[in-house]
Amino acid sequence: MNRVDKTNYYLDIAETVIERGTCLRRNFGAIIVKNDEIVSTGYVGAPRGRKNCSDLGYCTREKLQIPRGERYELCRSVHAEANAIISAARRDMLGGILYLVGKDAKTGELVNNACCCAMCKRMVINAGIDKVIVRNTPTEYTVYDVNEWIENDDSLDGTLGY
Repeated sequence: MNRVDKTNYYLDIAETVIERGTCLRRNFGAIIVKNDEIVSTGYVGAPRGRKNCSDLGYCTREKLQIPRGERYELCRSVHAEANAIISAARRDMLGGILYLVGKDAKTGELVNNACCCAMCKRMVINAGIDKVIVRNTPTEYTVYDVNEWIENDDSLDGTLGY
């Protein structure tokens, strides 16, 4: 019997959370874990009570041919990381880990070089989360130390880490 390692176990759960996503472009699933317990989950979707892109049948950013990483203010959705964070108390996230998986909505393929956008990075920092782990392949992942996001403030140099 091959037992899955703990990191991929949590990434598998985050990948399952994607199934609730409503984005027509890219869906992400996020879970926050602390002390080996799941604190909260989040997926991409419009704010409560508003129509999702999947209900409308179009993505505004895609319609306007906006490249990945740009003009998020035009997106109808709340990102997976943000939804996971707003569903938890800060005291439960302090020192925790956020696991993140992204898939292309059309192909189902994992999103290459995925990471939190600039807005989500700010929320992760303020939530007190220590690490973000992002799936690259079904078994490989990248670990981001949130302290590096604080120390290397990409909002000051204009790169914003996209």
